[in-house]
Amino acid sequence: MKRIPPGSISREGAVLEETGATRFSRRGFVQSLALSSLAAGSGLGMASTDVSKAGQIPAADRLGQRFVIEAGWVLTETRGQLELIPNAQVLVRDGVIEDVRNGAFSDVLPRLKLHDQILLPGFISGHTHCCSATPTRGIIEGPRSYARPLELVETLSDEEMDALTALNLAELLRSGCTTHLEMSLSLRQAESYVRLAEPWGVRAYPGAMIPGIERLFAIWFRADDQVLMDAESGTLDEIAKNLAFCEKHMGKGDGRIQPMMSPHACDTHTPATMRALAQAAKKLGTGLHIHLSQGQRETDTVKRLWGQTPTQWLESFGMLSDGPVFGAHMSGLDWDVDPPILNKHGVVYAHCPSGGGAGNGTQPYPEALAAGMAVNIGIDTHSNDYLENLKLAVLYGQARHELLGELDGKRASQRPTIWNAVEGATRIPAKGLRRDDLGVIKAGARADLISVEVSGMLNGTGALPPEPLNNLLYANGRMVQTVMTDGRLQVSGGEFIAEEPQQVLQRGGEVAQKIWRQLEQEDWFSDTPR
Repeated sequence: MKRIPPGSISREGAVLEETGATRFSRRGFVQSLALSSLAAGSGLGMASTDVSKAGQIPAADRLGQRFVIEAGWVLTETRGQLELIPNAQVLVRDGVIEDVRNGAFSDVLPRLKLHDQILLPGFISGHTHCCSATPTRGIIEGPRSYARPLELVETLSDEEMDALTALNLAELLRSGCTTHLEMSLSLRQAESYVRLAEPWGVRAYPGAMIPGIERLFAIWFRADDQVLMDAESGTLDEIAKNLAFCEKHMGKGDGRIQPMMSPHACDTHTPATMRALAQAAKKLGTGLHIHLSQGQRETDTVKRLWGQTPTQWLESFGMLSDGPVFGAHMSGLDWDVDPPILNKHGVVYAHCPSGGGAGNGTQPYPEALAAGMAVNIGIDTHSNDYLENLKLAVLYGQARHELLGELDGKRASQRPTIWNAVEGATRIPAKGLRRDDLGVIKAGARADLISVEVSGMLNGTGALPPEPLNNLLYANGRMVQTVMTDGRLQVSGGEFIAEEPQQVLQRGGEVAQKIWRQLEQEDWFSDTPR
């Protein structure tokens, strides 16, 4: 990975010559930028016009567009390497990147001017539980268990659940996360996710956790393994229902919705349910999304019951070779046994820096890098700020690396860099999904793009920085200015525009308050350390 100096050009294929007028929807393009402060300040290469209400732009005006993005820096891919190009332009046609250059395209094309920003591929989270983040945020850091708040989410009406999903999904988009491997905590939550993700143009690989949240904790935290065996028939029923969910929604949203089977973890399954999961995943062909060796307890339990690590057990059912596999957390891996198996099958480790809540320990990011594993930065639950998690992955990982060097010199470890994290947010998960058209800015890739302000207060210096990825270490999701999926804007000028943001926030907050009131009635709130 290298940085291209100013004045050089990086692109693949021939430069397109711009001749004559081009066909595009000027009205749709201006409408989609209506809330952008750049549009108000003549950031567009055309005059602005009256606009419709945010989130109400007709679909016909959002598609079939051809436009140019100008950015202070663009992170592109050329000949298999990530490269930073200054003062670059990206040409988009019909939701696909047509060309990248640091010269100018035709003046007749509409333009989005982001000269103080860095343009990046849309971030990909290999692990989300979308509906359930906000009801737990700020109340589990005591620490308290997140179990009861998550159970109460399942008691909500469909309308209330949609309000929660909308707020959490908006936060993910607002922070630059355009693609989600979504393990909803129940089938109802998975349906809610698709109801919001499809009209908002989100790229998603959704599925419901199996066993779901209503049955999970009794099976997961069992005192007797007979509980697991007795739950088998119920889990088989959930697998069948989730397969039906996946088949029903496959390909929706112009192909952006690609459901996956999403088992909870190996210690909540039996050989019979694992076989059923393997058959369902093979039938779908979209892969598997699972918590994998998420703690030592899981690894010890699976070894005790079935004589193998969770990774070995998955491989024995053929579940690592039939499509993409994303495994979250991996804190309980057997480092002598598991990494070679995972690497052989191209399994992606979804590292979630804020998994379990803020400050809830670290995960083996430096060890996974040293083992040559494909590592993605994932969200998990309580924080939806992808840029913040990107930063935490580097900072937590560097601290863990230093401590490992002092306390356990035998375990291989690699000091993470911001380049590692950005690649783990873009190219690595795209390759894990077997999608060469995602996670990169180059000709032929989908126009899933985000921009981040790197020149302003708090994370910048008032001038375009010489090494802009480092400025991401001082940033958070509020500094994301532009988000688009397939060329359709969802955030513009730092404003969420897929729906009316204040309504989304208000409705989600009302539902969270309802859950908190129930927790208070149950005397759930305990004193926290001061």
